[in-house]
Amino acid sequence: MFQWKKTIYKTVCLSFLLIVTVTVLQRGMAPNQFMQGQQQKELPPAEPLKSQKRDNAFSISSSFWKTKKEKAPVKEESGTAKQTKSWDVTTTNCSANQNLSKVDWFKGLEPNFQQFLLYRHCRYFPMLINHPEKCSGDVYLLIVVKSIITQHDRREVIRRTWGQEKEVEGKRIRTLFLLGTASKEEERANHQKLLDYENHIYGDILQWDFLDSFFNLTLKEVHFLKWVDIYCDNIRFIFKGDDDVFVSPSNILEFLEDKKEGEDLFVGDVLYRARPIRKKENKYYIPSALYNKNIYPPYAGGGGFIMDGALAKKLHKASETLELYPIDDVFLGMCLEVLKVSPVGHEGFKTFGIVKNKNSKMNKEPCFYRSMLVVHKLLPPELLQMWDLVHSNLTCSRKLNVL
Repeated sequence: MFQWKKTIYKTVCLSFLLIVTVTVLQRGMAPNQFMQGQQQKELPPAEPLKSQKRDNAFSISSSFWKTKKEKAPVKEESGTAKQTKSWDVTTTNCSANQNLSKVDWFKGLEPNFQQFLLYRHCRYFPMLINHPEKCSGDVYLLIVVKSIITQHDRREVIRRTWGQEKEVEGKRIRTLFLLGTASKEEERANHQKLLDYENHIYGDILQWDFLDSFFNLTLKEVHFLKWVDIYCDNIRFIFKGDDDVFVSPSNILEFLEDKKEGEDLFVGDVLYRARPIRKKENKYYIPSALYNKNIYPPYAGGGGFIMDGALAKKLHKASETLELYPIDDVFLGMCLEVLKVSPVGHEGFKTFGIVKNKNSKMNKEPCFYRSMLVVHKLLPPELLQMWDLVHSNLTCSRKLNVL
């Protein structure tokens, strides 16, 4: 009888050990992690980040960034379809499309457009700084600001004014800044260290390993859209703008009060039937070889616009059907055209100032700013001064009805 009980006891013990062993093997966990209930640490990317060429300069991930390991791609299965749940670009090996150099029309282009076209197929780059937690839970308004690494003073003023993260009547507001790497190679390492410290303090930076330049603004657009598609399932609205604008979050919230889900809302200072600029001395010059149509699709000025969070995911998918275009505002208009979504013009968005005459006193009048949603352009001291004036005991004859 005693021997029989001893045999049963051994069998039970062996069965328990077998179950533990199988579970450990299935979960890929160390035995001590299994007993402690800890999750396995994710491994760093198997390959180091490689350099890529764009805008006639190299962007190279310095050894300083080795302390910031990007998480390995995690995929979740839903039936047979798989959805990427983390940034899945960890290496870049971008070479020029030399086939273009043999084409006659290409040879006649200016060097900067040749450079753009040679590397236009290089679409996505690794992340250097990521904050997916910004989209955790329900976020009513995500404020997204295009910035460059050297403009820390603009980011600081925005954090102190319209970019403050807060909750208004249960509606959570979160803020992010979008950056590439420094355009001057000799300054890149030091700027990266400063940015890393800034991010350590505020935790509001998204950065990718491509050079910050005018033509690469479109890269910043498609990278953000991909990021939203991966990480943000519960974002109600997105405000996206430049780092030299005045924004009124309270007016934005008031404007959004009666907006319903599924409207594909995209609103801003919309340009209709704008023509490509063919004057070479203009910043926005586009050669006909790159765009041979006479009219652009409707698009919102990049100083600032609001879109539905669900629409951002659709825009990401639409963007992947198009070749990149040098002007990011126009490119987004092309994506909206693919989706057959019409951007809505709103007089509360002033991307050329209150009035286009820069010398007009109206552009310095706080009573006008108090009624606006977005006003372009203000340098940090001007933004801080205007913010203080608008939020002081300001006496205005009336509030403009723009909402």
